[in-house]
Amino acid sequence: MSDPVTSTHETTIYAADIGGSFMRLAACAPDGSLTLLAKQPTPAHDWTQFADALGALLNAHAHLDTSHPRAPLALSIAGLIDPLDGVAFSANLPCITGRRLASELSAHLNRAVCAANDADCLALAEAVSGAGAGHRVVFAAVLGTGVGGGLVADGRLIRGADGVAGEWGHGPIVNSHCVIDGATLDVPRFACGCGQTGCVDTIGGARGIERLHAHLHGKRENSHAILAAWQQGDAAATRTLHVWRELVADPLAAVVNVTGASVVTVGGGLASAAALIEQLDQAVRARVLHRRAQPLVVPGRYRDEGGLIGAAWLARQI
Repeated sequence: MSDPVTSTHETTIYAADIGGSFMRLAACAPDGSLTLLAKQPTPAHDWTQFADALGALLNAHAHLDTSHPRAPLALSIAGLIDPLDGVAFSANLPCITGRRLASELSAHLNRAVCAANDADCLALAEAVSGAGAGHRVVFAAVLGTGVGGGLVADGRLIRGADGVAGEWGHGPIVNSHCVIDGATLDVPRFACGCGQTGCVDTIGGARGIERLHAHLHGKRENSHAILAAWQQGDAAATRTLHVWRELVADPLAAVVNVTGASVVTVGGGLASAAALIEQLDQAVRARVLHRRAQPLVVPGRYRDEGGLIGAAWLARQI
């Protein structure tokens, strides 16, 4: 955190979830309770407008903590932050790319600021007060439009040397075939936006399910329709999600083996499909080195508020 305050444990912390389309501001009280204050479009392309918009939101709610009018601000952002120099990169937020986000905002807003990747913030929220509470090592797998992740050990966020620890969505690691009902099925290794082919991000999220379905059955359906058809016993949707489960379980089991996580909390839109996550859990537990009788891959506790809660927890740790 830039310009630390005397204590972040006894004051309100403002948390902001910054996406490419919208920014949300919330107040987190010392007891951990969260109050959503505002939501508005993000000025994603202009730094001055971006910083001024945050300042205006904070000023509009300064009356909430009169004992500390310059309460800290914790950011959960759709992007990466180098833990060494604080420089941010975000495809969705061009205005912050190349900037030392926390220190520059701190100077602009005249308050302490810290920032972290949104998946990392979700991971910390799940580890401290969510579905991973009580576990020493927690991996949060984000299965939304694409795939992301975050790693927490002993209640502390692990960012890695370049701030990309937990980013299991990228790297050419997806199998080019899987065994379905005793038969080997070849699956193309799809090109990824990161420039590689065969990334988990290309098949693991909602767009990945749609991509697999189109390849297997020659027709395009949105993920909601595919999941609904699967729940009704549709054969084509069932085959698609069987292939999805097999392809995602392999790299996720490897993540568990490498990190030693005793729980994988699932966030993102697919986390709401409890039966799908249960099947993924069974497939992962069949692959990990240490077999477990209890669920390993579980739906996370938090949906929209996870990034805000995790950002506030991070601020209190610094």
